[in-house]
Amino acid sequence: MSSQEDFEFRGKAGEWFGIWIVNLLLSVLTLGIYSAWAKVRTKKYFYQNTWVAGRNFDYHATGKQILIGRLIVIAALFAYALSAAFAPPLALVIILAVLICMPILIVRSAKFNARNSSWGNVRFNFDGETGDAYRVYMGIPILVGLSLYTAFPFLERAVQRFGINGHSLGKTRFHFDSTIGPFYKAFLVAVVFGVIGMVGYGFYVIPSIMALTQAPGASSQSEIVTVMTVGYIFLLVVLILGGIIYVTMLRNIVYAATTLGPKQHGFRSTISAGAMLWLALTNALAVICTAGLMLPWAQVRMHRYMAQNTALLPNGTLEEFTGEIISDTNAVGDAYSDIEGIDLGLSI
Repeated sequence: MSSQEDFEFRGKAGEWFGIWIVNLLLSVLTLGIYSAWAKVRTKKYFYQNTWVAGRNFDYHATGKQILIGRLIVIAALFAYALSAAFAPPLALVIILAVLICMPILIVRSAKFNARNSSWGNVRFNFDGETGDAYRVYMGIPILVGLSLYTAFPFLERAVQRFGINGHSLGKTRFHFDSTIGPFYKAFLVAVVFGVIGMVGYGFYVIPSIMALTQAPGASSQSEIVTVMTVGYIFLLVVLILGGIIYVTMLRNIVYAATTLGPKQHGFRSTISAGAMLWLALTNALAVICTAGLMLPWAQVRMHRYMAQNTALLPNGTLEEFTGEIISDTNAVGDAYSDIEGIDLGLSI
C-alpha cells in the first residue's frame, strides 16, 4: 500500500440538532408520514459530511421511495393483524410467506441502498444473487443450529462475504476474503461474556431468592423483585459489554479483509473496544439525563469517532485510483435515481 487516506466526518452537533428537531416535530405532526423524508434528510446529512480522499459520499433516495416501501410493509402487517383476528390459519401462512421471501427482501433492500448511495458522484451497486441469499440466510443458519451454534462464525463470515462481494463502486467490485480464525476469536470473546453474565446472574439470584424464601417470616414480594431486577441489570450490562467488544472486533476484521478492484485497494478500521465502551456509556448517560435532547450530539460524536478510525489504502497513486473508479462507471449512475424499493435498513 503506497498511501493512506483517512476518513473524516465534518458534521457539527449544533447543525445536526436543527435538522433532527425539525424531522422529529414534522414526523409527530404528520403521524409518522414525514418520517420517510426525515430518514432521507438524516442519511443525506451524514453521508454528505463524510469525506475520504477529497470526495464526500451522498444519498440519492427520495422520501416518496421510502414511503412506498413502508406502506407495503404496513399493508402486510395490517393483513396479518386481520388474519390473526379472524382467520388464524391464514395468519400462519402469511408468516411463512414472509420468512420464505425474506432473502428476496434482503437483496432488494441492499440494491436500493447501494444504488442510491455514491462517492464522488459515482454510484454504488449491489448485484448479489437471490439464490446465494437463500443459502446464506436460510441454509447456513440451519446447519449452525444443528451444530448447537458452535459454527456461528461460519455464518457471520458468509453474511459478510455475501454482502461485500455483491457490492461495487461503479463497476469496480469489492472483495472480501478472510480465514475463519479471526471470526472464532471474536465469537469466543462474546461467549465468555455470555457465560460470565449467566453464571453471575445464577450465583446471585438463586441463592438470594432461596435465602429470602427460607428466612423466618414472610419475605415481601418487593424484595424478591429487587433481587431479580439487580440480577437482570447485571446480566444486561455484561451482555452489552460483550456485544460492543464483539462488534468492535468484527468491524476491524472485516475492513482488514476487504479490498476494492483488481489492484486490491484496501481498508483499515482501528476502533478500540475501550473507546467504544466509553463512547457508548457517556453517550447513553448524556441522552438519558437530557431526556433525549443530546441525541444529536451523541450521534455526531459516534460518527466522528468511526470516521477518524477508518482509512482507505490505495494500492497506487491517488490519481490513478480515483481515475480508475470514475472511468469504470459507464452506465452505473443516474439511471438508478428513480428506482423504488423496500429499505429494510440493512447494512450488509
